[in-house]
Amino acid sequence: MSSAGGLSRRRVAGASSSSASDDAPSPSWTPNGPSSNGTVVTHAGSAFEGGSKVACDPRDLDQVEEDSRYGGRMPRLTIMEEVLLLGLKDKHGYLSFWNDSISYALRGCILIELALRRRIALVKDSNQRRSPLADRLVEVIDDKQTGETILDEALKMMKGQETDRMSINGWVDLLSGETWNVMKIGYQLKQVRERLAKGLVDKGVLRTEKRNFLLFDMATHPVADVRTKESIVTRAVSLLTATTSAVPPSALDKEGTQCRVTRAVCLVCAAYAASVLDNAFGRLTYEDREAAFQRCDEILAEFACWPFGSTTATGTGGGRRREVVKIGMGNTNPSGRESVLGLVQEVKREMSGEEDLSFQLIAGVLEVLSKLDSLL
Repeated sequence: MSSAGGLSRRRVAGASSSSASDDAPSPSWTPNGPSSNGTVVTHAGSAFEGGSKVACDPRDLDQVEEDSRYGGRMPRLTIMEEVLLLGLKDKHGYLSFWNDSISYALRGCILIELALRRRIALVKDSNQRRSPLADRLVEVIDDKQTGETILDEALKMMKGQETDRMSINGWVDLLSGETWNVMKIGYQLKQVRERLAKGLVDKGVLRTEKRNFLLFDMATHPVADVRTKESIVTRAVSLLTATTSAVPPSALDKEGTQCRVTRAVCLVCAAYAASVLDNAFGRLTYEDREAAFQRCDEILAEFACWPFGSTTATGTGGGRRREVVKIGMGNTNPSGRESVLGLVQEVKREMSGEEDLSFQLIAGVLEVLSKLDSLL
């Protein structure tokens, strides 16, 4: 008979009426134990103590092995996605129509990301040392897929071109469609910005909306996860406003991320080349903004050469102009090259030896990005 406020337990034949027997487990219920007829009952795939099998995904073991081999786990967002987020307007969800640099810079970020994931590197050839860094040949050292659609597509094209290898500058041009060779036009990666935005929608960082622009409708991608973008802005600002040789923890990704310092350097340099770094400096004063741009100029100059930190130049044209502006404002403090060299030492700790060919490729890409204004 059921109670007024709850459920009643249904009694079956053979069940004991005592409460003690109801609470005590039956021997036939044990995961691994003898049954009433003497046979042993086992359950394959049981997670109980003594179970014979536990289900697992072999890909998880491969991922753990890959993380240990490459010095940490892969970040949630790629460098291309972080640069795109810095350029997007939070509420409107689209890039500036006047930005001609970001498309070229994103193709360079693809090469940087593949190099950081140890998929591509420069060809190991003593004769290549005589060539400029951006003109050295690129080879695929691991064609295993990364799980990122755009990276895997670029890696597949580079693997198919192994018989006729191309330089860093050549690959950036081909991926951007900047070529007069009609036989190579198929190497262009199309709709990179839109595909990256859709990938960020899948990751929950952006959302998709339709916006009317007078004559046509266009899909826009406003920011849905504000914290993710704020963390990227904080990392960029912390790195570029630091005045000491020590890298501030707030400028780096989460602990355990692969090549945290190198990724932070590549983020600010790529954002600077893509002309989206201004969006991260909204809360800084005019003097702090100029100082941050000057430091980014110095970082790019030190990492756009090999070995890192071996430059003798004072920076790019924009950096020299800002130096004149600082002197005109009465600020004659020396440049922060000493603090940048401290950053160089932290990056070298993440390298695999003094002649890391993947990091040499990164230096070559940064050299190409440092000359982006003259190329466009």
